[in-house]
Amino acid sequence: MHKQYVRFVHGGATQYGLVRGNRVFAITGDLFGEHEQTTVSFSTDEIRLLVPCQPGKVVCVGLNYRRHAEELSLPIPEEPVLFMKPPSTLVASEEEIVYWPETSRLDYEGELAAVIGKPCHRVSEGSALDYVFGYTIANDVTARDLQQKDGQWTRGKCFDTFLPLGPVLTTGIDASDLALQTHLNGALKQDGRTSDLIFPLPHLVSFISHIMTLNPGDVIITGTPSGIGPMQIGDTVEVSIEGLGTLRNKVRGLVEHG
Repeated sequence: MHKQYVRFVHGGATQYGLVRGNRVFAITGDLFGEHEQTTVSFSTDEIRLLVPCQPGKVVCVGLNYRRHAEELSLPIPEEPVLFMKPPSTLVASEEEIVYWPETSRLDYEGELAAVIGKPCHRVSEGSALDYVFGYTIANDVTARDLQQKDGQWTRGKCFDTFLPLGPVLTTGIDASDLALQTHLNGALKQDGRTSDLIFPLPHLVSFISHIMTLNPGDVIITGTPSGIGPMQIGDTVEVSIEGLGTLRNKVRGLVEHG
């Protein structure tokens, strides 16, 4: 049986909750360990959703759908292509993506995100999913011109607001064959399935864990299908994954202060 958790603010306090219908029940304890549902609940319009976890690191996988590699005219990788995003890139669903003036092309990339639930180091593919707590939705926002100019991906991937994540963290589902779609201003742009991953999730978790220890709350984003494209100021981008909901963000320009 699947469950959906959120991280939210109510009355100035940040807490985790369990979604039941149109209400959210606060939980006590450790989300990734022992926790209990309380009787305290809120309607969804009483709270403000935050990013559903607080990762110490976000490990990203590039070129993990064959048609995406082809649309970028890049060879199919023989091993997972990894890069990272800092926590400062994170924004919640319904928060805004900033179109920073340093870039002239800002792209969406809808992705499945896996959230680690317990310390994970040098695990086998066979046991890898035991270390995954649940799944959420990511938009790997990319300054495409800077990515191509630099030849490596740190600058193009790591501006503040370049990783919308959420809205909920879903447990107890099989994420191996889920429909993934991205809409821009209501128009379908990406339409794929997680079964088309070149390197499936168990392989990714095992591979990454042989490089670095993954801790509870850390996130792996698994790659984007074909159909990437640019966003403009004022656009609304929605990434939907079967069983996980819809991640929605609007793009705004930089507002200078001072």
